Amino acid sequence: MHKRDFSGSNRLLMLSAFAVAIGGLSTLGAWLLLAMIRFFTNLFFYQTFSLAQSTPADNQLGAWVILVPALGGLVVGLMARYGSDKIRGHGIPEALEAILFGKSQMSAKVALLKPLSSGVVIGSGGPFGAEGPVIMTGGAAASLLAQAFHLTSAERKALLVAGACAGMTAVFGTPLAAILLAVELLLFELRPRSLLPVALACTVAGFLRPLWAEPGPLFAMQTPAPDTIALLSCVVAGLAAGMLCTLMTRVLYTVEDGFGRLPLHWMWWPALGGLVVGIGGWFEPRALGVGYDVIGDLLANHLALSVVVALVLVKAVIWAVALGSGTSGGILAPLLMIGAGLGCVIGPWLPGGDVRLWALVCMAATLGGTMRAPLMAVVFAFELTFDTNALLPTILGCVVAYGFSVVAMPRSILTEKIARRGLHVYREYGVDPLERHFVNEVMTGAVISIPAAMPVPEVQARYFGATQKQRAYPVVDGDRLLGMLVRDELPPEVAQDPVQPVAELLQGIAITYALANETCRAVASRMAALGLERLAVVESAESLKLVGVVSRSDLLKPARQLHEEESRRERFLR
Repeated sequence: MHKRDFSGSNRLLMLSAFAVAIGGLSTLGAWLLLAMIRFFTNLFFYQTFSLAQSTPADNQLGAWVILVPALGGLVVGLMARYGSDKIRGHGIPEALEAILFGKSQMSAKVALLKPLSSGVVIGSGGPFGAEGPVIMTGGAAASLLAQAFHLTSAERKALLVAGACAGMTAVFGTPLAAILLAVELLLFELRPRSLLPVALACTVAGFLRPLWAEPGPLFAMQTPAPDTIALLSCVVAGLAAGMLCTLMTRVLYTVEDGFGRLPLHWMWWPALGGLVVGIGGWFEPRALGVGYDVIGDLLANHLALSVVVALVLVKAVIWAVALGSGTSGGILAPLLMIGAGLGCVIGPWLPGGDVRLWALVCMAATLGGTMRAPLMAVVFAFELTFDTNALLPTILGCVVAYGFSVVAMPRSILTEKIARRGLHVYREYGVDPLERHFVNEVMTGAVISIPAAMPVPEVQARYFGATQKQRAYPVVDGDRLLGMLVRDELPPEVAQDPVQPVAELLQGIAITYALANETCRAVASRMAALGLERLAVVESAESLKLVGVVSRSDLLKPARQLHEEESRRERFLR
């Protein structure tokens, strides 16, 4: 077996075929969800059965509009109570929980009820985007497809994430940002078996999206090239966005705690939150619904400052109350609107670029800091606008907001939801030290072995007596491995045949071994699965020539090296 950059797999072609199908399914799911939002928007606000594009802001309901989001919340509360409570929330934490703690298994109920409940909520004026629900819907559809075949949990995870990110691509037309969302947030690994399906599914979704949506960027714009002094303004914008991320996250979960103290079943909470949404929508109608048109106006600086302040404040309040009530909806679109509004507010005082630039920078920084995915946020902003001049300021603003968020908050808005269910998510990951080292680097080469012809009583006395040094020894015929003999497998002394060769004890037992050029991680996984403390190391599977023994303590050697790299401080220049 040759050493490789990546672990080889003959199942990549099969996973790729699944990913292509999943890309198509997720695109269809995104179209259906957006169609449902349009349908329910027309039904709730205009009392018509239509799929035509409309906005809640143009309704003529007057004060009656207060009851519309409450009605939508009531419907969703009933769906969650008697259908599946997994439809509550904004989708990404639920997808994370399924990936990390649920073996990437999602139910058909979720795949059906999540888009329906989100269509009802957003169509009735809920201040959410379609991306969170479609991420969960695409992931659920991919998980169901994977569950119908003989796939491993790791393969199901790759396909679930592929479906989720393809759904995001279908909504926004941002395939590269969706891939980075998988890398930074959902996969918890970077392997060909996971990256390839995600990239294929997102690419397919990107090619299919123009069949039902306008091609090109969602918010096309081009700002002037920033001045050098914009470097300082980017830091200010990033810090402001970071503080906004922290504030919104804390307010959201404070509201959620408040709902938790109510003497009412959680089924009624979305209706109560809907009343607050309705009141906010009565005062500021453009805060209702998805609001992509509002985001476009903010990025183009088409709104007066007083309008922006009122709109952003109302949007932030009704979003926090609605999401804290446990209703169904996404967070990306609200974060984009609130972040862009922040940029419009502080932009006139930031030198080095016009207000449009700072609206875009703050929008991306708010998204990246809140979700702790700065690379995704940078590329997402670029793919939404194709504004090349804003790329460098966006990078700086996003990483500053990300750094502030990491220092100021122990968990993100996504992982806090999971932590409240008693599950901890550790977001950092790197190359496993066991992946970087091979068995021949850590094994013991000077092996004490047992000749195959030695009688069992003599083996008992010589190797497993009072001076026993280890619990298992390899048994060899010449230099060919016959197996590992463990003390517990020896017969009791009363049953021992004085001339029985020890090789007979291993007859019919499969030989378990490690190869010298295998990674330590592969061998550690095998030992853990088989409950073994030691494995014989052979030259090849054909020769079975014994070359060493690897133990669990040997496999700790790479970890000791990593600990030294992380903790030992050194100085070489004086």
